[in-house]
Amino acid sequence: MKHNLKGTSLAQMRQLMTDHGHAPYRGDQIFQWIWQKHAHGFTVMTNLSKDIRVLFAEQYRICGLTVSDTISSQDGAVKYMMTTEDNHTIETVFITEEKRTTVCVSTQVGCPLNCSFCATGLMGFTRNLRAYEIADQVRTVQEKTGARITNIVLMGMGEPLLNVQEVLAALEICCAPNGLGISQRHTTLSTAGIIDGMKTLLASSLKVKLAVSLNFPDVKMRTQMMPVTKSNPLAEVLNLARAYSIRKSMVTFEYVLIDRINDRIQDARLLLRLIKGIRSKINLIPYNPHPRLPYRRPDEARIARFHEYLLDSPHTVTLRRSKGQEIMAACGQLCHLLVHSTEAVS
Repeated sequence: MKHNLKGTSLAQMRQLMTDHGHAPYRGDQIFQWIWQKHAHGFTVMTNLSKDIRVLFAEQYRICGLTVSDTISSQDGAVKYMMTTEDNHTIETVFITEEKRTTVCVSTQVGCPLNCSFCATGLMGFTRNLRAYEIADQVRTVQEKTGARITNIVLMGMGEPLLNVQEVLAALEICCAPNGLGISQRHTTLSTAGIIDGMKTLLASSLKVKLAVSLNFPDVKMRTQMMPVTKSNPLAEVLNLARAYSIRKSMVTFEYVLIDRINDRIQDARLLLRLIKGIRSKINLIPYNPHPRLPYRRPDEARIARFHEYLLDSPHTVTLRRSKGQEIMAACGQLCHLLVHSTEAVS
């Protein structure tokens, strides 16, 4: 089978052109055609000589994800079901908010963490996505919508830092000026707290934003609801978050509010005690229910009480109202194994 050029990094593309006896900058041109101009073949690459186009058509191919379904919600969120070359399905979400256009990207097929409140865990884990499959979600949404993508959040299916090398390679494609051209400052990676992955990200040259899903300040409860805590102690996760906030950028602590589980004032008090001294933002996310899970969103009074208590802290506090709930596209709802009667295919 011909080699798929979408799986080739920019540095490899330059070397490939050198190996074929051409100037390295020709690799930059092909890379730009693939990632910025959505080229699916070589005949359109008109700034390359005919000889190069014929040679590459004979030896290489350009293949990525295909869209198998598109589901839209009334609030403007769009969920894309995308299929890999080996016939696995992942979900990607496009969100528009005023001047911001965001793509929520998946990094694995399913998820191995089995957090008890997250629907993706119901799928189990199949495999890691390759770098080009992660980046191609953004490129595909851009091609389908015609929108200029301003932000990327790695908050879809899977745990990004359990696939850290492919994620870092994908971010190079996404943030490269001749790739997708999205600013690192507008790119957020969300993790449940994978210590080895956080160390790798900290040591890398990338300065993307880091969001840590803290959710349960009580360690016993966190271990019960997020089994990953057993092998990734919260104290060490917080130490690495502190280091990231000092060396790179302010960390966000994500906190999913679940009714009668972690929405008491004493939970808020413990949360502030845990993150004291860490330059950080708190992002409160009222739980997005799923029909296959037993948990509920707190009522508005409990949400407001928790939120107001945190406002007296030195941290920036935001209350996020997730889009796409009606189509199961909001935080923690991605699980294509369940067919939803409320979904309307566009």
